[in-house]
Amino acid sequence: MKQDNNKIKILISGGGTGGHIFPALSIANAMRRRLPDCEILFVGALGRMEMERVPAAGYRIEGLPVAGFDRKRLWRNFGVLLKLWKSMRKARRIVADFAPDAAVGVGGYASGPVLKEAQKRGIPTLIQEQNSYAGVTNKLLAPHATAICTAYEGMERFFPADRITLTGNPVRKELTQCSLTQAEAKKSLGFDPERPLIFVTGGSLGARTVNDAVAAMLPRFRQRNTQLLWQTGRLYEQECMAKASGYADVKASAFIADMATAYRAADLVVARAGAGTISELQLLGKAAILIPSPNVAEDHQRRNAEALSDRGAALMLLDSDAVERLGNMALTLVNDKAKLAKLAEAAGSMAMNGSDDKIADILISLIHTDK
Repeated sequence: MKQDNNKIKILISGGGTGGHIFPALSIANAMRRRLPDCEILFVGALGRMEMERVPAAGYRIEGLPVAGFDRKRLWRNFGVLLKLWKSMRKARRIVADFAPDAAVGVGGYASGPVLKEAQKRGIPTLIQEQNSYAGVTNKLLAPHATAICTAYEGMERFFPADRITLTGNPVRKELTQCSLTQAEAKKSLGFDPERPLIFVTGGSLGARTVNDAVAAMLPRFRQRNTQLLWQTGRLYEQECMAKASGYADVKASAFIADMATAYRAADLVVARAGAGTISELQLLGKAAILIPSPNVAEDHQRRNAEALSDRGAALMLLDSDAVERLGNMALTLVNDKAKLAKLAEAAGSMAMNGSDDKIADILISLIHTDK
């Protein structure tokens, strides 16, 4: 173990989406609670959202010029390979200069070069896999990883079984700390506390199919005793706001800062099936319709959604059917209190609490064992 005057250093790499960034920040915060003097450095991909979100959370970050492979336009991968080479060189320098006691990878483009370099140097590495189907980067890193934390059972088909610990996915602490009742939450958002509310979110950037499906069902809100909170995402803000205008029971916004209140207010959530979203729904015990994105590696969102729908913990609606079917499905379900309660109970039964602290415990044990 290090002496008290010699700070423990943790390197955390990965990102690209909120599904990678929020768990990474949760792990960092848990380490800070346990070891207030520890030094934490993030490594992300230049131009991706972690380069803004991580500094906003109070942590230092370095960026790599890494990018993902283009599977459809193979000729573009010459540039990708050059960026990978540059990223590996920069990762080598970062790891050498920072000299971490352990390195954590949460998935995403930057995770590969950083953890690979750490492994070469004999530094303990911890992989945090959020999805039910492992990502390519984590599968490549797994043979030399010291510990692997997962959110789903059965992950030994991807990883060495003796290094796997089922911890669940860390989520933002503020989501579980909302003290409002559902009625109070609805009222604070400007909705009638006595009427059912659907909360639709396609993520911070938005999702074209989800937004098109919501737009298709808007006319039905005039005949139904239902309200809608619609997070459109930044990419679709103007057109969705225009479509929502004139509907008194519909409130559209590009971004919802207070997700804790939005979740608490919702009787039904409609969302993509990213691992982070699913973990939030489980911890909060919310009924949901999941629309897996078809534009992700290995179709992993569909597998995430099936992990819930197969257990009666959510309904799954394929992206190709969403525009035609979401309106009838959502408006029927949100007015079926018994079905909502059953889905919410099943989702809550799958929750794994304290994931961030469990991962911090493992990380600390790796550091101390290595000393």
